[in-house]
Amino acid sequence: MKELSNWLDNEIPPLIVAELSGNHGGSLSKAIALVKSAVNSGADAIKLQTYKPETITVQGRGKRFTIQDGLWSGKSLHELYTYAMTPWEWHEPLEKEANKLGVFLFSSPFDESAVDFLEHSIKPSIYKIASFELNHFPLLKKIAKTKKPVLASTGVSTTSEISRAIDVLTDHGCPQVILLHCVSEYPAKFEDFHLHEMPKLGKVHKVPYGLSDHSEGHIIPV
Repeated sequence: MKELSNWLDNEIPPLIVAELSGNHGGSLSKAIALVKSAVNSGADAIKLQTYKPETITVQGRGKRFTIQDGLWSGKSLHELYTYAMTPWEWHEPLEKEANKLGVFLFSSPFDESAVDFLEHSIKPSIYKIASFELNHFPLLKKIAKTKKPVLASTGVSTTSEISRAIDVLTDHGCPQVILLHCVSEYPAKFEDFHLHEMPKLGKVHKVPYGLSDHSEGHIIPV
Protein backbone atom coordinates (compact mmCIF):
# COMPACT_ATOMS: atom_id res chain seq x y z
CA MET A 1 0.00 0.00 0.00
CA LYS A 2 1.15 3.53 -0.71
CA GLU A 3 2.33 5.09 2.55
CA LEU A 4 2.23 8.73 3.58
CA SER A 5 5.90 8.69 4.58
CA ASN A 6 6.85 8.35 0.91
CA TRP A 7 5.58 11.87 0.27
CA LEU A 8 6.96 13.74 3.26
CA ASP A 9 9.99 14.46 1.09
CA ASN A 10 9.88 17.29 -1.45
CA GLU A 11 12.14 15.43 -3.87
CA ILE A 12 9.41 13.12 -5.23
CA PRO A 13 6.18 13.82 -7.18
CA PRO A 14 3.24 15.40 -5.33
CA LEU A 15 0.71 13.43 -3.34
CA ILE A 16 -2.60 13.40 -5.27
CA VAL A 17 -5.58 13.33 -2.90
CA ALA A 18 -9.16 12.73 -4.07
CA GLU A 19 -11.83 14.49 -1.98
CA LEU A 20 -14.89 12.31 -1.44
CA SER A 21 -16.82 14.98 0.51
CA GLY A 22 -20.60 14.79 -0.03
CA ASN A 23 -20.37 13.42 -3.57
CA HIS A 24 -21.73 10.06 -2.36
CA GLY A 25 -25.24 11.53 -2.23
CA GLY A 26 -26.13 9.45 0.81
CA SER A 27 -25.22 6.09 -0.76
CA LEU A 28 -22.45 3.89 0.66
CA SER A 29 -22.27 1.87 -2.56
CA LYS A 30 -21.74 5.10 -4.52
CA ALA A 31 -19.08 6.20 -2.03
CA ILE A 32 -17.21 2.92 -2.54
CA ALA A 33 -17.57 3.30 -6.32
CA LEU A 34 -16.09 6.82 -6.06
CA VAL A 35 -13.11 5.47 -4.11
CA LYS A 36 -12.51 2.89 -6.84
CA SER A 37 -12.84 5.54 -9.58
CA ALA A 38 -10.42 7.87 -7.79
CA VAL A 39 -7.80 5.15 -7.46
CA ASN A 40 -8.28 4.12 -11.09
CA SER A 41 -7.73 7.77 -12.04
CA GLY A 42 -4.39 7.87 -10.23
CA ALA A 43 -5.19 9.15 -6.73
CA ASP A 44 -2.64 8.31 -4.02
CA ALA A 45 -5.06 8.89 -1.13
CA ILE A 46 -8.73 9.50 -0.34
CA LYS A 47 -10.00 12.24 1.98
CA LEU A 48 -13.29 12.39 3.85
CA GLN A 49 -14.89 15.10 5.97
CA THR A 50 -15.90 14.06 9.49
CA TYR A 51 -18.71 16.00 11.14
CA LYS A 52 -22.36 15.82 12.11
CA PRO A 53 -24.89 18.59 11.40
CA GLU A 54 -25.16 19.43 15.09
CA THR A 55 -21.36 19.77 15.45
CA ILE A 56 -20.91 22.13 12.50
CA THR A 57 -23.97 24.40 12.60
CA VAL A 58 -27.28 25.06 14.38
CA GLN A 59 -30.86 24.75 13.15
CA GLY A 60 -31.14 28.47 12.45
CA ARG A 61 -33.45 29.81 9.73
CA GLY A 62 -32.18 33.39 9.53
CA LYS A 63 -30.26 34.77 6.54
CA ARG A 64 -26.86 33.86 7.96
CA PHE A 65 -27.93 30.20 8.15
CA THR A 66 -29.65 30.09 4.74
CA ILE A 67 -27.88 29.37 1.44
CA GLN A 68 -28.45 32.28 -0.93
CA ASP A 69 -27.65 30.80 -4.35
CA GLY A 70 -26.65 27.65 -6.22
CA LEU A 71 -28.22 24.21 -6.09
CA TRP A 72 -29.07 24.57 -2.40
CA SER A 73 -30.55 28.08 -2.60
CA GLY A 74 -33.18 28.55 0.11
CA LYS A 75 -32.07 25.55 2.14
CA SER A 76 -30.57 25.91 5.60
CA LEU A 77 -26.98 24.99 6.42
CA HIS A 78 -28.33 22.29 8.75
CA GLU A 79 -30.25 20.74 5.85
CA LEU A 80 -27.15 20.85 3.64
CA TYR A 81 -24.89 19.21 6.20
CA THR A 82 -27.48 16.57 7.05
CA TYR A 83 -27.50 15.56 3.39
CA ALA A 84 -23.80 15.97 2.66
CA MET A 85 -22.22 14.39 5.75
CA THR A 86 -20.37 11.10 5.46
CA PRO A 87 -22.03 8.86 8.09
CA TRP A 88 -19.50 7.95 10.74
CA GLU A 89 -20.24 4.24 10.39
CA TRP A 90 -19.04 4.45 6.76
CA HIS A 91 -15.49 5.48 7.67
CA GLU A 92 -14.17 2.00 8.39
CA PRO A 93 -15.59 0.26 5.28
CA LEU A 94 -14.33 3.12 3.11
CA GLU A 95 -10.89 2.89 4.67
CA LYS A 96 -10.83 -0.88 4.10
CA GLU A 97 -11.77 -0.35 0.45
CA ALA A 98 -9.04 2.26 0.01
CA ASN A 99 -6.44 0.02 1.66
CA LYS A 100 -7.51 -2.94 -0.49
CA LEU A 101 -6.88 -0.79 -3.57
CA GLY A 102 -3.43 0.22 -2.33
CA VAL A 103 -4.03 3.78 -1.10
CA PHE A 104 -4.62 5.35 2.31
CA LEU A 105 -7.62 7.30 3.62
CA PHE A 106 -7.77 10.23 6.03
CA SER A 107 -10.15 13.04 6.96
CA SER A 108 -10.83 16.65 7.87
CA PRO A 109 -12.42 16.67 11.34
CA PHE A 110 -14.48 19.73 12.21
CA ASP A 111 -14.58 19.44 16.01
CA GLU A 112 -12.80 17.64 18.81
CA SER A 113 -15.31 14.76 19.01
CA ALA A 114 -14.53 13.95 15.36
CA VAL A 115 -10.83 13.64 16.23
CA ASP A 116 -11.66 11.20 19.04
CA PHE A 117 -13.79 9.17 16.64
CA LEU A 118 -11.11 9.06 13.95
CA GLU A 119 -8.44 7.99 16.43
CA HIS A 120 -10.64 5.13 17.65
CA SER A 121 -11.81 4.01 14.21
CA ILE A 122 -9.58 4.46 11.17
CA LYS A 123 -6.50 5.83 13.00
CA PRO A 124 -5.43 8.07 10.08
CA SER A 125 -1.75 8.65 9.37
CA ILE A 126 -2.35 12.35 8.69
CA TYR A 127 -5.00 15.00 9.38
CA LYS A 128 -6.39 17.75 7.17
CA ILE A 129 -7.54 21.12 8.52
CA ALA A 130 -10.08 23.01 6.45
CA SER A 131 -9.51 26.70 5.70
CA PHE A 132 -12.34 27.86 7.97
CA GLU A 133 -11.00 25.79 10.90
CA LEU A 134 -7.44 27.15 10.87
CA ASN A 135 -8.30 29.49 13.76
CA HIS A 136 -10.23 26.78 15.64
CA PHE A 137 -7.48 26.43 18.23
CA PRO A 138 -9.09 23.79 20.49
CA LEU A 139 -9.41 21.59 17.38
CA LEU A 140 -5.82 22.31 16.34
CA LYS A 141 -4.54 21.38 19.80
CA LYS A 142 -6.56 18.16 19.80
CA ILE A 143 -5.20 17.16 16.39
CA ALA A 144 -1.64 18.13 17.33
CA LYS A 145 -1.72 15.87 20.39
CA THR A 146 -2.17 12.85 18.10
CA LYS A 147 1.39 13.60 16.92
CA LYS A 148 0.38 13.11 13.28
CA PRO A 149 1.43 15.35 10.36
CA VAL A 150 -1.12 17.96 9.30
CA LEU A 151 -2.22 19.34 5.94
CA ALA A 152 -3.68 22.81 6.51
CA SER A 153 -5.62 24.90 3.99
CA THR A 154 -5.02 28.66 4.15
CA GLY A 155 -7.95 30.00 2.12
CA VAL A 156 -9.26 32.56 4.60
CA SER A 157 -6.17 33.30 6.72
CA THR A 158 -3.60 36.10 6.81
CA THR A 159 0.13 35.48 7.11
CA SER A 160 0.06 36.19 10.86
CA GLU A 161 -2.95 33.90 11.36
CA ILE A 162 -1.17 31.10 9.50
CA SER A 163 1.92 31.60 11.66
CA ARG A 164 -0.15 31.41 14.83
CA ALA A 165 -1.85 28.20 13.66
CA ILE A 166 1.54 26.62 12.90
CA ASP A 167 2.78 27.61 16.36
CA VAL A 168 -0.29 26.09 18.05
CA LEU A 169 0.13 22.86 16.13
CA THR A 170 3.88 22.47 16.67
CA ASP A 171 3.74 23.57 20.31
CA HIS A 172 1.24 20.79 21.06
CA GLY A 173 3.02 17.91 19.35
CA CYS A 174 2.43 18.10 15.59
CA PRO A 175 5.64 16.85 13.92
CA GLN A 176 5.06 18.44 10.51
CA VAL A 177 2.72 21.02 8.96
CA ILE A 178 2.14 21.18 5.20
CA LEU A 179 0.33 24.33 4.04
CA LEU A 180 -2.09 24.27 1.13
CA HIS A 181 -2.78 27.31 -1.07
CA CYS A 182 -6.57 27.49 -1.37
CA VAL A 183 -9.37 29.61 -2.80
CA SER A 184 -12.40 29.15 -0.55
CA GLU A 185 -15.11 29.31 -3.20
CA TYR A 186 -17.16 26.44 -4.64
CA PRO A 187 -16.38 26.26 -7.47
CA ALA A 188 -13.31 28.46 -7.35
CA LYS A 189 -12.70 30.72 -10.35
CA PHE A 190 -9.46 30.35 -12.30
CA GLU A 191 -8.66 34.07 -12.07
CA ASP A 192 -8.74 33.99 -8.26
CA PHE A 193 -5.95 31.46 -7.73
CA HIS A 194 -2.80 33.61 -8.17
CA LEU A 195 -0.69 30.46 -8.17
CA HIS A 196 2.52 32.52 -8.01
CA GLU A 197 1.65 32.99 -4.31
CA MET A 198 2.03 29.25 -3.59
CA PRO A 199 5.84 29.17 -3.18
CA LYS A 200 5.60 32.09 -0.74
CA LEU A 201 3.89 29.77 1.76
CA GLY A 202 7.02 27.66 1.90
CA LYS A 203 9.40 30.62 1.87
CA VAL A 204 7.63 32.63 4.59
CA HIS A 205 6.65 29.77 6.90
CA LYS A 206 9.51 27.36 6.07
CA VAL A 207 7.24 24.36 5.58
CA PRO A 208 6.29 22.15 2.61
CA TYR A 209 3.34 23.44 0.60
CA GLY A 210 0.74 22.32 -1.93
CA LEU A 211 -2.66 23.11 -3.39
CA SER A 212 -6.21 22.52 -2.18
CA ASP A 213 -8.28 22.91 -5.33
CA HIS A 214 -12.02 23.55 -5.72
CA SER A 215 -11.98 24.60 -9.37
CA GLU A 216 -13.77 22.86 -12.21
CA GLY A 217 -11.67 20.59 -14.40
CA HIS A 218 -7.98 19.81 -14.10
CA ILE A 219 -6.24 22.94 -15.43
CA ILE A 220 -5.43 24.62 -12.09
CA PRO A 221 -3.79 21.61 -10.36
CA VAL A 222 -1.82 20.71 -13.49
